Amino acid sequence: MAELKDIGVAVLGFGTVGGGVVKTLAEKEALLLERLGLRLVLRGVADLDVESDRGVSVDRSLLTTDARALIEREDVDVVAELIGGTGAARELVLHALKLGKPVVTANKKLLAEHGPELHKVAAQYGAELLFEASVGGGIPIIKALREGLVANQINSMYGILNGTCNYILTRMEEEGLSFDEVLAAAQAAGYAEAEPSLDIDGHDTAHKAAVLAALAYGGSVPLDNIQVTGIRGMAAADITYAAKMGYRIKLLAIIRNCAEGVEVSVQPTLVERRHPLATVLGVYNAVLVHGDVVGTTLYYGRGAGRMATASAVVADLADAALNLRAGGHRRDLSAVPERAPVVFREPGGIVARHYVRFSMKDRPGTLAKVAAVLGAHGIGIDSVMQQEGPENAEYVPVLFVTSQASERAMAEALAEIEGLEDVIDQKPVRYRIENSA
Repeated sequence: MAELKDIGVAVLGFGTVGGGVVKTLAEKEALLLERLGLRLVLRGVADLDVESDRGVSVDRSLLTTDARALIEREDVDVVAELIGGTGAARELVLHALKLGKPVVTANKKLLAEHGPELHKVAAQYGAELLFEASVGGGIPIIKALREGLVANQINSMYGILNGTCNYILTRMEEEGLSFDEVLAAAQAAGYAEAEPSLDIDGHDTAHKAAVLAALAYGGSVPLDNIQVTGIRGMAAADITYAAKMGYRIKLLAIIRNCAEGVEVSVQPTLVERRHPLATVLGVYNAVLVHGDVVGTTLYYGRGAGRMATASAVVADLADAALNLRAGGHRRDLSAVPERAPVVFREPGGIVARHYVRFSMKDRPGTLAKVAAVLGAHGIGIDSVMQQEGPENAEYVPVLFVTSQASERAMAEALAEIEGLEDVIDQKPVRYRIENSA
């Protein structure tokens, strides 16, 4: 058996996740020693604010405002970056990698925007970059893609990757509440930020989708190539109509390997109620992966929160520690040879079925005008359902379910329909449809 060795850990960022990591390292010290045969020893915690109470017991001598000096200490072997963002976090991660020290990060924005640079530097300086906590919180989806599914070509991935959005959609459906009501409740409960744009506009999910796509297919995913539509202002009526049709609306990250290239998109999507992702409720996350050898696998659990994310960070710290003791980088993505360049599908070319709700004038001929425009753009109609409006209403809700059509064709057709005089009185609502896995 290899000689017992203490592995020194530096934690950068003492916020929610950083506090969870410090707590886990302290409470699970004996378990980690038993399972790893080495000790993960906290050498220091760096944060601009070392005075506020985080509800975590830590020796004050371990707290510092000088993250760079902490990284450079000889007794620090592994660095956990839990600051977030792409400013100071990027500079500190690069500094640690250039010192040859493994870095563990939960920073999906940093990976989505600067992943190739970080992996290149890690390879150049013989370091490694581990990022299990960047997607899905405590769900081991990164490890599954890197190791468990290594023999598989990934055909597609469908993910519910933002607990805030899933919580909002779940409560809107179950309680018949409006988007604004549930968002306010989510903020009060701590499930949504005071400034929630990153979550509800889909960008947090897009960053995570970029990380997964890069891992599955190699290369860097240009964020401009990801079609991103969030759930801001979603109408409760559409959730109700979807339910009547046998669907549930989820904010999905959709990653598919198509003949035209790899599709990466984030959209509110109608999924059949028998679909595995339709059962994922509240703040939970899930990723459905289709591999060409294994078939379908599902990864489910808490996608955020102090302890769920801390679990993933400490798992990566354990991997880094074992790699240091073994003198290798068994799980290091930067050590993998570069693959052929990946072609990412242009968002306008993405093809899917669509749910469209029109507020349509209740008189003969209007439906035919709308159908004619859709047909002129090559868009077939699978079904049309008129819903009851208020008594004596001039305009009524009419639901269209289209056949397969490109995003570009749908956008052009709906823009033309909006210009039809005396046909509709509101901007059409459109969502993607995905059938059972």
